Amino acid sequence: MTTSSYHVPILVDEVIDLLMPERGGIFVDGTLGGGGHSEAILEHLPKGAHLYGIDRDCEALETATARLAHFGDSFTAIHGNFFEMKTLLSGVGVQKADGILLDLGVSSHQLDSAQRGFSYKLDAPLDMRMDQSVTFSAYDVVNGYDEQRLADIFFRYGEEKFSRRIAQQLVQKREQKPIETTTQLAELIKQAIPAKFRNEPQHPARRCFQAIRIEVNGELSGLEAAIQAAHDLLNLGGRLCVLTFHSLEDRIVKTAFKSFEQPCTCPKSAPVCICGKKPTVHILTKKPIIADEQEQEQNSRSASAKLRAIEKL
Repeated sequence: MTTSSYHVPILVDEVIDLLMPERGGIFVDGTLGGGGHSEAILEHLPKGAHLYGIDRDCEALETATARLAHFGDSFTAIHGNFFEMKTLLSGVGVQKADGILLDLGVSSHQLDSAQRGFSYKLDAPLDMRMDQSVTFSAYDVVNGYDEQRLADIFFRYGEEKFSRRIAQQLVQKREQKPIETTTQLAELIKQAIPAKFRNEPQHPARRCFQAIRIEVNGELSGLEAAIQAAHDLLNLGGRLCVLTFHSLEDRIVKTAFKSFEQPCTCPKSAPVCICGKKPTVHILTKKPIIADEQEQEQNSRSASAKLRAIEKL
């Protein structure tokens, strides 16, 4: 697998400016992917500093490890989910970090590899597993969840306003025979949406595909706890950068960062703080950083990216 099949890393210069790897110490790329961001971090790390890259996709780990081999023992790859970052790092003797990056986007390799079943454009068995060592897949969601549960995830994770119609259509069709492929699913979703709403610039199935992917991989269920864990891992002066790609992720990150900077639980009417909770971070990005026009033109997937960062006090 070549690195070109993985997405071009987004907002690389901005990530480096915020992470400041030139300070040295221990850095963590919790979502290694093809190693694009990690390569940029390693290029700025001084001698004696170290980067740990975590990913649950074994193909990504193999590709990134090969890409970063010339950095020698400055880099260590770890197989696992960044939701378990504390445990994974503890397993290699790391208790604290000076910089952590989380890029929550799905890699282009995963989207563009037909056999992975992520894309509504490419015909493949329903899969969508980021970690292929687990058995639970998109097939299980589409063919196993009841109508109400399907509608709920389409609405909650895909913000799909026709979630109930779509769920009803899928349940009716699977009673005749299982729904097995991505293109079959995409067409059924399209048919369930009223005709006047089908002519969107992008395929009308994209929101439901996003919802199923999030459900299969538990992308949001542990995100808040993972942000808290990353915060706890930081040394004083350490920095955490998070790249999000849809509003649900960004809302969780924004809320978590605000709770770190403004932890006081006293009523607004209270003349002084009596809860004793003090800020633990400084938010470095009062507004999220987005890709400029040039980057968006060169890489359309950067258009939805938002970068937020904090520094540990």
